[in-house]
Amino acid sequence: MSEEQVSKELEKVFYPNLDKNIVALKVIDNIKIDGNKIKISLNISNESVYQEIENQITDLLTRDFDKIDIQFLSKSKRSFHYGNTAKPNNRAPYAKYVLAVTSGKGGVGKSTISVNLSIALAQLGYKVGLLDADVYGPNTPRMLQVEDEKLRWNDNNKMIPSENYGIKVMSVGLTTPSHDTPLVWRSSVAVSALMQFLEDVAWGELDFLVIDMPPGTGDIQLTMAQELPIAAAIVVTTPQMVSVDDVSRAIMMFKDVGVNIGGLVENMSYFIAPDTHKKYAIFGEGGGKATAKKYNIPLLGEVPLTMNIRQSGDMGTPPVATGSEEEKGYYKTIAYNLLKGIELL
Repeated sequence: MSEEQVSKELEKVFYPNLDKNIVALKVIDNIKIDGNKIKISLNISNESVYQEIENQITDLLTRDFDKIDIQFLSKSKRSFHYGNTAKPNNRAPYAKYVLAVTSGKGGVGKSTISVNLSIALAQLGYKVGLLDADVYGPNTPRMLQVEDEKLRWNDNNKMIPSENYGIKVMSVGLTTPSHDTPLVWRSSVAVSALMQFLEDVAWGELDFLVIDMPPGTGDIQLTMAQELPIAAAIVVTTPQMVSVDDVSRAIMMFKDVGVNIGGLVENMSYFIAPDTHKKYAIFGEGGGKATAKKYNIPLLGEVPLTMNIRQSGDMGTPPVATGSEEEKGYYKTIAYNLLKGIELL
């Protein structure tokens, strides 16, 4: 086989979790053939994919070569000189403002708030991108009805974000072969993937980049605070004490690293019965308001738990776009109070 023939064959080797082969990704540094021996050098810095790519190449070329030597050069032109929280880098210069939506624990509706806040900002005329940084639980594709879309690339080798309801969205959920593919990643790999989503996506010029953060206070939260000039963090909680306890830790983390907290959203503030329209405080009362007061941060809004809000999230029809005027108002209020707080209104 010639080098050209080998290169053609390598188009059958796909980068794990991406719908693109290693030739199209331009990671092949060199191909050297010496009789029945072949040496292939690849510029790939993500160690987690080494074994799978090596296995694919070996299976493909084993009939044509007695010895196959694959080298991963681990070079990257991208700068990984991490910033610090006192003087963060700006890996999203295309966005005028970066908003980080986070929570102390999972299951409090952080992604629901991220999606509806993003759409509410777009409805006000802003150009908005939503980055789903919750790599282990990527829900935003379903909530925006783009979960069946496949990752696409433009002529400049940039990933093309999906679009719906007036916003652009990128999520690791759009890169996996199926909806139930688990991402068994170490935190360093997850951080590396998010850096790629910041730098290698064709976001275009944005007024707001909204980041749906994973719950908790870990590597991703700290890295985002180091790599982005976050204009405001929005923390989400329910009135329940275990949620309030956890969100308090998230608040203190952002305070400790010097990130401005734009405010707190109390989600699932109460349940509205669909038949009687009676309100039930099933998760308690006043937890969000008390927490906002305790930490001297704004309470941006309270969102109830209703059948339609829950169904809208599952069906990919966000209530701020498709719900009743009352339901739209919950999220529009959050957007208005946030913009007012960061002095854009």
